[in-house]
Amino acid sequence: MRQIHEFHVDSTRYLDDHGKPLGELPPQAGNTDRVLAAYRNMVLTRTFDSKAIALQRTGKCGTYPSVLGHEVVGTAIGQGMAKSDVFVPYYRDQAAHLLRGVSLTELLLYWGGDERGSAWQNCAEDLPISVPIATQCCHAVGVAAAMKIRDENRAVVCCIGDGGTSKGDFLESINLAGAWHLPVVFVVINNQWAISTPRSLQSGAETIAQKAISAGLPGHIVDGNDYFATVEALDTALGRAHGGKGATVIEAVTYRLGDHTTADDATRYRTAEDLKRAWEKDGVKRLQNWLHDSGLWSPDKEKSLQAECKQTVERAVEEYLAIEAEPPTAMLDYLFETLPAALHPQREQIASKYRGGDV
Repeated sequence: MRQIHEFHVDSTRYLDDHGKPLGELPPQAGNTDRVLAAYRNMVLTRTFDSKAIALQRTGKCGTYPSVLGHEVVGTAIGQGMAKSDVFVPYYRDQAAHLLRGVSLTELLLYWGGDERGSAWQNCAEDLPISVPIATQCCHAVGVAAAMKIRDENRAVVCCIGDGGTSKGDFLESINLAGAWHLPVVFVVINNQWAISTPRSLQSGAETIAQKAISAGLPGHIVDGNDYFATVEALDTALGRAHGGKGATVIEAVTYRLGDHTTADDATRYRTAEDLKRAWEKDGVKRLQNWLHDSGLWSPDKEKSLQAECKQTVERAVEEYLAIEAEPPTAMLDYLFETLPAALHPQREQIASKYRGGDV
């Protein structure tokens, strides 16, 4: 028997659970302005997240998926991407959206059921939030193929959860990315849960990153609570894509600290002990500890940042709540570029009832 090839998957981690370096840090750690900006974005994201949940609980926002535990990965994505790149998100990418230029008000509009929340003003080519599982991967390779055909030096970053990698959409997409040598980075945010299904029951594969091998792509694992490991992986993968070397799959291992959405109760399927252990590995606190140890942060700076983020979020909420709701006809106005003739009578009926005050 002759061995044809041997495969391996690398895993990277630079900080321990408490923010202490495990060895020499990557060059990204020397860019203190970038690191401080990253931490500020994580805190703003977490502040927004808490407020969005409160708004849903009081009937002022729709069902909302908490980003708690994903802030490090999203921030690394947002910082690594060039302005001309295209972001293809799933539904837990708030930290990346903010760095791409999406406003807090736009995010609230989206989760409040207003389609105007999908019309990003500062990153118009980024795709809207995708709630269907894994379908965004197909869109990502389509956008990346267009970039390659046009000979553009651009890249696509596509996010997906661990459960989504069991869908055919993901597997077909990475296969096409490998076969066509496309400039796309797939970031799999492995938060250990596909709603209530634990990672151990989702796939027989030891890692998710190894799924990249079948598509001829490099697959890397990073500690998704380690900012330095995650941002290095994103920088490397995007450099590869921009350099014409093709696609990459990154498995960022973290933990979903909140419920799947505000319609979920995670206490029904996971233990308090598991959640406590996960909080001890929190990536935001880990980076804060590193900043303190490096002399770049202090309790006073933390207090000031918390207050600033709270004010920023409150202003966005006031703006969101002051926006007049769209008419019911909006449910049809955004479905097609040109409304099919068969739907015209239905739209007119809705408009008529709205004008009469019946809707």
